[in-house]
Amino acid sequence: MLTTRFVNGAPNWIDVGTPDIDGAGSFYGALFGWRFQSAGPQAGGYGFFQLGGRTVAGGMQTTPEQGPPSWTVYFQSADAAATAKAAEEAHGTVLVQPMDVMGEGHMAVLADKAGVPFGIWQPGRIKGVDMAGETGSLCWVELYTADIAAAAAFYNKVLGLETSAVPFPGGTYTCVNPAEGG
Repeated sequence: MLTTRFVNGAPNWIDVGTPDIDGAGSFYGALFGWRFQSAGPQAGGYGFFQLGGRTVAGGMQTTPEQGPPSWTVYFQSADAAATAKAAEEAHGTVLVQPMDVMGEGHMAVLADKAGVPFGIWQPGRIKGVDMAGETGSLCWVELYTADIAAAAAFYNKVLGLETSAVPFPGGTYTCVNPAEGG
C-alpha cells in the first residue's frame, strides 16, 4: 500500500506532461475532483494538482518535441546524483541529469535497461505528494516487463527495491517494496 511515510525507493511523486495542461486540469477535475494550481511564472508552467487542499500530483505543459503526453512516477532517493550513477552502472540511462528544483528538492529522470522512464526525487522542502492511498490519489504503481528477473535486479541495484512472489490462479505476481520497510 502506498503511503506518505516515504522511505528510499518508495514512490513519492507523480506528474504529467501534456500539451494541454488546461485540458488535463478539466479532465482530472471532472474525474477525481483535482484542482490545478500554477506554481507561478518562475516554475516554467509547472503546477500542482490538489484535492481538498493537498497535493496529489504535479503537471506541466509540454511541447510535441518533448514527446507524447505521459505520466512519470518518481521514487525517493537520498542522493539523486548517486542514484543516477547507479542507474548508469546498472546499464540504464540518465534522460535528465540530476538538478535542483528551486530549492524544493533535486530530481532526475532515468530509464531502466529496457528503456522505461522513471523519475527520482530527492526531497528538500517538498517531501512528496501530500496524499497517497486515498480515494482520488495515487494508490498503485506497476511495471509491465517481459523480463521480471532483469527488472528486479536493476531496481534492486538502483533503488534498493526487493521483490516477493504472490501466487494467484494462473501464475505468480511479483511485488516490489523498498528495503527500508516501505
